[in-house]
Amino acid sequence: MNELHIKLQNYSSTYPEEIVTKTKMLEFLNEYENPFSRDLQIGHFTASAFLLNNDKTKFLLMHHKKLDKCLQPGGHCDGDSNILNVAVKEAMEESGINEIKPINKEIFDIDTHYIPQTHKEPAHYHYDVRFLLKTVNNDYFIKNNESNELKWFNFSDYSKLDIELECSVTRMIEKFIKINHPAC
Repeated sequence: MNELHIKLQNYSSTYPEEIVTKTKMLEFLNEYENPFSRDLQIGHFTASAFLLNNDKTKFLLMHHKKLDKCLQPGGHCDGDSNILNVAVKEAMEESGINEIKPINKEIFDIDTHYIPQTHKEPAHYHYDVRFLLKTVNNDYFIKNNESNELKWFNFSDYSKLDIELECSVTRMIEKFIKINHPAC
């Protein structure tokens, strides 16, 4: 039993879609020899970061070129089963911020999503495990070649955002607000 298996078993959520996703992820983890490898064409685990600035008042989203969606930084595990390390590495690579650390080592959110076929790879699923990370000192990012734009958003302005967000991104924002401001 690997570390992700233990983290998933211990993960609990009040969101019905995450309860279903947890079951799918555990089944996928048990069924395939290397579910962290992109070579598994039916799908694979990915890791991403709900990335906060140092004082936890803002979150970073990127407009992903290939998917044409506003998403959190993240990416493929490329065979690495230490999914928290992958989330930190991907957040650094995609934001250009070189000092990022986990707020804790627990899973913050999970999602399974469909990735359409491209000229390079068949349609498949991403089993995405998300961690709550924050910048250490520096909130200045550098746009990479995978994104059209990166932007910090204030939690206080969340209800006024004029961009369309994926349901799972909205869930992470609301989850963080609920955890940190329970009366809201």
